[in-house]
Amino acid sequence: MPKVYPKTVVIPALVSSDNKQRFLNESSTAGRNLNPEILTVWKKSLLFNCYGFTVFDTKGNLVFRVDNYAAGNKAEIVLMDASGRSLLTIRRKRLSLTESWLVYDGETTVNPRFSVTKNVNFLNTKSLAHVSTTGSPKNRNKKNVAYEIEGSYSQRSCVMYDDRRRRIAELKRKEAVRGVVFGGDVFRLVVQPEIDSTIPMALVVLLDQMFGGHSRKFTS
Repeated sequence: MPKVYPKTVVIPALVSSDNKQRFLNESSTAGRNLNPEILTVWKKSLLFNCYGFTVFDTKGNLVFRVDNYAAGNKAEIVLMDASGRSLLTIRRKRLSLTESWLVYDGETTVNPRFSVTKNVNFLNTKSLAHVSTTGSPKNRNKKNVAYEIEGSYSQRSCVMYDDRRRRIAELKRKEAVRGVVFGGDVFRLVVQPEIDSTIPMALVVLLDQMFGGHSRKFTS
């Protein structure tokens, strides 16, 4: 049986001899990874009788975990790293006219890092949700759109854009391996260089809350 995580070899792009030295200088100076980060997302917790997500990198290493997802009557979702350290805490916003969530750093539930709102504009059917920064504690009502998500979560085909309409991450179906076709519970998250993959993964969790269909959702 094939493994859910990919076995991918990333081949660096070729450069001409004229640009070779400049390429090496820029790479050594900035220390940047020029290749996208490809993650395999498995919509399943590794813990028995628990719902969540398990995320691997291209080498099969565990990157993210969501183990308390919809377990019982939880009012929040915690995105963790491989060791179980809390990275982001997601809570549904109470008393809101729209489906909105607040995302906090670590295990804190004060001063949210950003908010995510499900799109309710039927004239813009491409948009799924938008992500806004929540401003400083003294100016909490001021919000700026940081990311926009478009596509179809049910088809596992989504694009995440920043405020300048640059693609920061994409959600794609996972290709068949040796003739075995993976279902919708296994898919790929491709994150562009210089983007912390923690945020796109948190947005995947929220897309599942908004458009996951029969998936078990938490209640506040």
